[in-house]
Amino acid sequence: MKKILKRKTPGLQLLALLALFVLRPDTSSGQEVSPAKLDALKTELIKEIDSKQKMTQEMVDMIFSFGELGFQEIETSKYLTDILKKNGFTIEHGISGISTAWTAKWGSGKPVIAIGSDIDCIPKASQKPGVAYHDPIIEGAPGHGEGHNSGAPLNITAMLALKKIMEREKLSGTLVLWPGVAEEQLGTKAYYVRDGYFKDVDACIFTHVSSNLGTGYGPIGTSGMISVKFSFEGEAAHAAGAPWKGRSALDAVEIMNTAWNMHREHMLPSQRSHYVITDGGDQPNVVPSKASVWYYFREQDYPKVMQMYKDGIKIAEAAASMTDTKMSYEVLGSAWPGHMNQPIAEAMYENIKQVGLPAWSEADQQLAIATQKELNPDNTDLHKGLPTTLSPIMKVVPGASFSGGGSDDIGDISWNVPTIVLGYPSNISGLKGHDWASAISMATPIAHKGVTAGAKAEALTVLDMLVRPEIIKNAWAYFKDVQTKDVKYTPMISGTDKPAVSLNKKIMSEYREEMKKYYYNPAKYKTYLEQLGIKYPTVRTQSVNTQISK
Repeated sequence: MKKILKRKTPGLQLLALLALFVLRPDTSSGQEVSPAKLDALKTELIKEIDSKQKMTQEMVDMIFSFGELGFQEIETSKYLTDILKKNGFTIEHGISGISTAWTAKWGSGKPVIAIGSDIDCIPKASQKPGVAYHDPIIEGAPGHGEGHNSGAPLNITAMLALKKIMEREKLSGTLVLWPGVAEEQLGTKAYYVRDGYFKDVDACIFTHVSSNLGTGYGPIGTSGMISVKFSFEGEAAHAAGAPWKGRSALDAVEIMNTAWNMHREHMLPSQRSHYVITDGGDQPNVVPSKASVWYYFREQDYPKVMQMYKDGIKIAEAAASMTDTKMSYEVLGSAWPGHMNQPIAEAMYENIKQVGLPAWSEADQQLAIATQKELNPDNTDLHKGLPTTLSPIMKVVPGASFSGGGSDDIGDISWNVPTIVLGYPSNISGLKGHDWASAISMATPIAHKGVTAGAKAEALTVLDMLVRPEIIKNAWAYFKDVQTKDVKYTPMISGTDKPAVSLNKKIMSEYREEMKKYYYNPAKYKTYLEQLGIKYPTVRTQSVNTQISK
């Protein structure tokens, strides 16, 4: 819903779930098993996931080949839901009014465990996998330069393996898989929460690509954010013949941007704000009657984010007044800063230690080091290759400050249900992120091995939650007594805001037909590397030292 100039900033509605203030229903399944039986089931789970490595590889490579931007993940969502439906999951399509969003449910009873990961990609990040320098599949096309092609395959691998054991052992519990649509626009998860898709969930595990296998708890350092498009409307005129008859909407955009950049000088170091002009007019000889600018406002907590939002509106109003134009603004997405659950993270980390890191091949390490050298030629400290030791569990105490950084709308879910993020080792450290370079490993053995390791850690942890009810009981105690003791969730979106489902349509329509020529065909090729004719790894001709830094 658009907010129009002269209209007061709408009071943000308190939509915090009542479940935060009332007793949760008993999440115990009454199905505890002995330690010896649990160990045996975990051993079986690990073997089952290893047996699915071919399926995992095909899913990772297939989604990589689709390369779809946020809200346009048509092929990706169809592919994933077809797999889940075939395996007995009940699919609800189009949740929250988003055509590429869905839930997939299997099982019955408590506990209800939500398993999610993002599926969208990055503009202009097309890159041949396994090639340690810039070599796009299609110049200028989107690509998985964030690695979001790998999380949903991890979740499906893990849950299909767990489902087999749950059926045989008659374990109570409901598995709910869901996609993070348009995460790069922070475009959907707050709507999932608002529309009640997490109201009966007992715990949530979210997976995100990383360069190591790990997890953590507390306020993990992601910024809160609100995404807003400001649009100005003036009056067209001949820019040379009668400019005095026009009122330039582009002037208003430029004034707003100049004023905001001056405003930055007086803001806290933890803020991050950035913008792109999405519409600057049509041609120079016509005074632009319409123009738009899209802002991301990021800060440490909800009050600071909302203050930036209010400051942005005030500056936009001033720019409209100075140019005699009309201004409207529209929320395109939002994200709370994440806070992850200690008891679930600790349970996850015990399983991470059991799983350990993959056994990287010499070729894997060669690709990683060559990529690190390509991106950081003068920083030898970053030429470390792939990790050979696990990272420690991340522990961040409430109240800790940070200097600012990225955002993820998993934060909204984390303030409504006990949540953790599992990072898994499918990408290469020392890269810029949101870039073609971060796509280099994402359809290679590095990604395939990392996803398999992550699937094991996730499946073992969900099994723990099914048969050890104290984990979820303690998770809710932490959620109520620590996380939300002094901070209560207030949505940044209103009850009438709608997802920005038209985003990225134009870009995908420009590239999709050409990209279809490169969709992975697993019936004909063992891997996507084979289909593209890529020798693994492909590095620059000079020799690469594969000695790993200790």
